[in-house]
Amino acid sequence: MANEAGSALDQLSINVIRGLAVDAVETAKSGHPGMPMGAAPMAHVLWTRFLRFDPRDPHWPDRDRFVLSAGHGSMLLYALLHLTGYELPMEELRAFRQWDSRTPGHPEHGWTPGVETTTGPLGQGFGNAVGMALAERWLAATYNRPGHEIVDHRTYAIASDGDLMEGVQSEAASLAGHLGLGRLTVLYDANRISIDGSTDLAYTEDAALRFQAYGWHVTDADGNDTASIAAALEAARQEADRPSLIVTRTNIGYGAPTKQDTADAHGAPLGAEEAAQAKDRLGLPDEMFWVPPEVRAHMSRVASGGAARAAWQARFDAYRAEHPELAASFEAGARGELPEGWQRALPAFETGRKMATREASGAVISALAPVVTHLVGGSADLMESNNAAIPGEPALSREHPGARKIHFGVREHGMGAILNGMALHGGVQPFGATFLIFSDYMRPAIRLAALMELPVTYVFTHDSIGLGEDGPTHQPVEQLMSLRLIPNLRVLRPADATETAEAWRIALERRDGPTALALTRQKLPVLDRSTATPSVAEGVARGAYVLSDGIADGVDGPRAVILIGTGSEVHLCLAAQALLDGEGIAARVVSMPSLELFEAQPSPYRESILPSTLTARVVVEAGARRGWQGVAGPHGEVLGLDRFGASAPGDRVMRELGFTAELVAARARASIARATLAGAGSLT
Repeated sequence: MANEAGSALDQLSINVIRGLAVDAVETAKSGHPGMPMGAAPMAHVLWTRFLRFDPRDPHWPDRDRFVLSAGHGSMLLYALLHLTGYELPMEELRAFRQWDSRTPGHPEHGWTPGVETTTGPLGQGFGNAVGMALAERWLAATYNRPGHEIVDHRTYAIASDGDLMEGVQSEAASLAGHLGLGRLTVLYDANRISIDGSTDLAYTEDAALRFQAYGWHVTDADGNDTASIAAALEAARQEADRPSLIVTRTNIGYGAPTKQDTADAHGAPLGAEEAAQAKDRLGLPDEMFWVPPEVRAHMSRVASGGAARAAWQARFDAYRAEHPELAASFEAGARGELPEGWQRALPAFETGRKMATREASGAVISALAPVVTHLVGGSADLMESNNAAIPGEPALSREHPGARKIHFGVREHGMGAILNGMALHGGVQPFGATFLIFSDYMRPAIRLAALMELPVTYVFTHDSIGLGEDGPTHQPVEQLMSLRLIPNLRVLRPADATETAEAWRIALERRDGPTALALTRQKLPVLDRSTATPSVAEGVARGAYVLSDGIADGVDGPRAVILIGTGSEVHLCLAAQALLDGEGIAARVVSMPSLELFEAQPSPYRESILPSTLTARVVVEAGARRGWQGVAGPHGEVLGLDRFGASAPGDRVMRELGFTAELVAARARASIARATLAGAGSLT
């Protein structure tokens, strides 16, 4: 074994962390023991000498943030949480990876006390850490005043070789260097082993030089020398203008007699014999989950964390006395609250006015920005195309750290992970924009936002083949339905400017998950809703509502068919309704901006919009057909796409691919015929 430097108690504590990881993985017969065994020294130094937190108040706003980007090494984090005093008792460590335990296979935010983010998909945690550091600097620039530094914390992460291989990490690191996020420090656990074996199989670049090119402060440390690690962390703390990467050479599976520095230590238990020998080499007794009292006393941060939090609270009380409005705004932002009456700032749009829903979204952002002062976001190099700019705001930069307009650059992967980090940090209301087609690049981060119930808003413009000339590479087809498949993600595709404003209201009011807005490039008239049932505000919030009942309004006779549209295709439904009216066929038009919200409504409401007695239906969406059959029903039609788009003006593409009022009307007649043959009724 390599020699270690440090006090005897430090070394005992480090080895206890290693032993807990070995025992938990052996007990579960599943897990990743090697990373915790190798990274224990750096984690111990960070958590006992540098990281500022209070185990009894995991949500203290000015705590330092810690991200275990290498989430497969979760037992490292669970051991630290247990030993430092969080509410994670030993029985939870014994239940590692078991049903309903607080120690799942990868760390889960909101489930285990002290876990700042859900990690496991490599590179995402790194991006989250960048977002946390960005939010910290924005809050400091916005709220700190001379003599009152109420935002004064740092973000730390431990990242693996795998994290540094993932593309999302590169995007996030590049932006962090550009912005000079000096309070971000990443400890790179360079054990040079991945699942397949040595990283030399696929990864031989000089990561230090790469990060220097990004504009990072880069240093190194001996992963088995606590003094070396502490010196590197102190150097990073002194670096104010650049994020820091500490390349820390470690040994995966440290102490395992035959599996150290091999892939065998990565993702499987060591085995009883190897585990016993490893513990013996580490000076640990042959006792499962052994923690001596002196280690508990040494590792506990309950007293020191409580004192640090109390000192901050005293500073904040003095700040509140001198700056009461700022203090109230800070606290409201930390709680995720919106200003009272903020909805009154939502713009109204004149009926008949033609505007793209992306344009309407921009008008909403412009109107809300002066009121919702925590609204911070931007675009992935498509600021003007997405209408995502906050008017009058400079670009967020080193010179303008409190600006609310973020140029993410052509970095959708990184933007998604950074938005999650901002939401996890708290105090800001983040949004990010790009073309809907590029939501594919963001999908892992979107999925994690939904899993973590983060209030992130995605502004996805150019939402269909209707965008036109850019052609099939840029025309989304399967993206809408694909996004709807993500649990806990709300997808809203508004039909006009009025629905767009309501969609933004829903997005900002939501605190338990992300919301995606799908917006048009093409202009659409603002609809007349004088006969809509219920009101547009309630209707959008419920996911669907009756926009028009056609000639059946005030006229004796049954309605024969329901035309259900989303987004721009609602206008096709209205045009088809007019054609059918001329033939004496009464058609109900339903706008369905959100399939998920509608499906979540009580049965009586759903029945009032789509009566089971009226089975002649046509669903119209310029996207994938699959997924709409349940709404269309047994006799219904789905007018959608089973192919990619084409390059031509948008109206020509729509027409050539069948999205015309005439075809909607023809589909309606066909559905009526099938329902009639089946003996289905009508709605009177």
